[in-house]
Amino acid sequence: MAHTQKKPVEGIIQITRKGVGYLRWQPGKEDIEVQTPDLRGALDGDAVLVELTGLLPRPKGKVTEIVSRAKEEFVATITKKDGTLVGIADDKKFYRTIKFTKEPSYAEGEKVLIRLVSFNGTDSPLGEVVEHVGRAGEHRVEMNAIVLEHGFRTKFSEEVNREARELEANHAKTIEEELPKRADFRETPTFTIDPVDAKDFDDALSIIKLPNGEYEIGIHIADATYFVRPGTALDEEARKRGTSVYLVDSTIPMLPHELSAGIASLKENEDRLAFSAVFHMNEKAEVTSRRFEKSVIRSKKRFSYEEAQKVLTTAVGPFVKELGELRALARILKKKREKEGAIDFGDNEVRFELDEKGTPLRVVRRERLETMSMIEEFMLLANREVAIYVSTITKNFPEGKLAFLYRIHDTPKEDRIAELATFVRAIGYEFGNKKKHSAKDIAHLLQQIKGKPEEHLIRTATLRTMAKAIYSTKNIGHFGLSFEYYTHFTSPIRRYPDMLVHRILESHLQGKRLDKAEYGELEKLAVATSLAEANAVDAERESIRYKQVEYLSTKIGQEFEGIISGVTDWGLYVEEKESAAEGLVRVRTIGDDFYNYSAKEYALIGQRTKKKHTLGDRVRVKLVGADLGARTLDFELI
Repeated sequence: MAHTQKKPVEGIIQITRKGVGYLRWQPGKEDIEVQTPDLRGALDGDAVLVELTGLLPRPKGKVTEIVSRAKEEFVATITKKDGTLVGIADDKKFYRTIKFTKEPSYAEGEKVLIRLVSFNGTDSPLGEVVEHVGRAGEHRVEMNAIVLEHGFRTKFSEEVNREARELEANHAKTIEEELPKRADFRETPTFTIDPVDAKDFDDALSIIKLPNGEYEIGIHIADATYFVRPGTALDEEARKRGTSVYLVDSTIPMLPHELSAGIASLKENEDRLAFSAVFHMNEKAEVTSRRFEKSVIRSKKRFSYEEAQKVLTTAVGPFVKELGELRALARILKKKREKEGAIDFGDNEVRFELDEKGTPLRVVRRERLETMSMIEEFMLLANREVAIYVSTITKNFPEGKLAFLYRIHDTPKEDRIAELATFVRAIGYEFGNKKKHSAKDIAHLLQQIKGKPEEHLIRTATLRTMAKAIYSTKNIGHFGLSFEYYTHFTSPIRRYPDMLVHRILESHLQGKRLDKAEYGELEKLAVATSLAEANAVDAERESIRYKQVEYLSTKIGQEFEGIISGVTDWGLYVEEKESAAEGLVRVRTIGDDFYNYSAKEYALIGQRTKKKHTLGDRVRVKLVGADLGARTLDFELI
């Protein structure tokens, strides 16, 4: 059949593991399918021009131009093919074997980072080795490979390290010079509360009871921007990275160790530079006044979440009075947020216990303690108040001068909400028939499912319905938090946007405004840091997935409890209860009947027996296969 679309379609192509491309083009129409020979070397995420070649039975096309590559560096494992060393990309969507521009000096089974030199789809892709990663299968090598694959560097340049060492060497002098210019909180009862294995301490809290019965709450944030100045190699590197990356057992920091775990970190019993958000609050947790000022602090105690929780539970230990007062205020703040419609997605993280070689011995769900919630409330308060403050003082300035970096979260699309409503009804919950749902509606749904076996399943589905929170110079509010104004101010050691917010806030406090050029640069950085954050989250999830599969790969033949987390025409996805690892029960292995997929009911239904396997069902499965390279698990129903 002839087609009328003569102009090539431009868009981002998505490639499957089979090497077939798909491009979205017109709302309501099927994606354009591009077979491997017609990709012309296009890879997953590339911006391309596609010419339509047919419309029936589905739109088909061919790539006419690669406008831009999504990335040009790939991790690959060296192997031998026809007597020649070649690279097999870790990215399973990279559908061709990579040839080397120069014979590598590494053996088979070694992982390397490759820069793509050329790939037109006709000839084999050609790449040059940029970095040696190490032996495939080794814990540290695999973790570093995940980080490199997502576009992050695992090492700092010598210039960056030199600048960091110089700052570290001059730190005592820095404190001495800065002290007269800053607010001095060193005698104020101040402490940090962080994970037990934390190395960088971004934030500290202080609290004092005032004569009028109010509290002075200090939220003291590491003044990383004092050390990381525009124009330095440190700033250029932090800007490129955009964020720290958190893997199952380690952190790939945004800033070198001398800063991230050294002079910028709010370490116990050491003088540190901070940017303090100081609030006077009454017993109803209402902010009666606020100020933001550069400061010098000295943390008197480094608590882990567990240690602080023990003090609160037993009412015995250091800062017991201060912790109790902070908890009381945090509880009120949380109730207020819930009343305003804030969505609590809970916490379903898993934690691995590894041996000295990085082999997972045990995997457990992280317990959510009240001290975690307490810290979260005060960080949310600081982030929100900074955003309100800057927005308020800049309202009278022309558009070009309203430079600020917001953390925004858009309302979910109507079709995604409709899908969620259908989904939860299939499991047995009501979600109303409204076209538009508020954050309160979603919060109410999540309240209903607390403690139920399907809680995690519905939380995950709800999260997938949400738009992604991003950074932007244009404020639309934060749907999930139900905040009109929100930013990120509290983690400048590990997030570049927080450093930008520190610089902007300091400029406003000094009466300076960003000019149009700086405003345009901020727009670009908002996009770049949002993308860096998404890549870091993907890397973290992949490292968890790798360890989940590695952990279960030693348990083939064993039986597990699970819940059906997905239903497709090719089988059932089952999430194993303890490790939260997801595996596939292929439909052909369910041998008691022939099963058909019912999309409407999210179920596989037996033709003869009418037996249903439905989303949310609890099942018992046997592990029959684990592929560490592909990060997949195969289950069979018991």
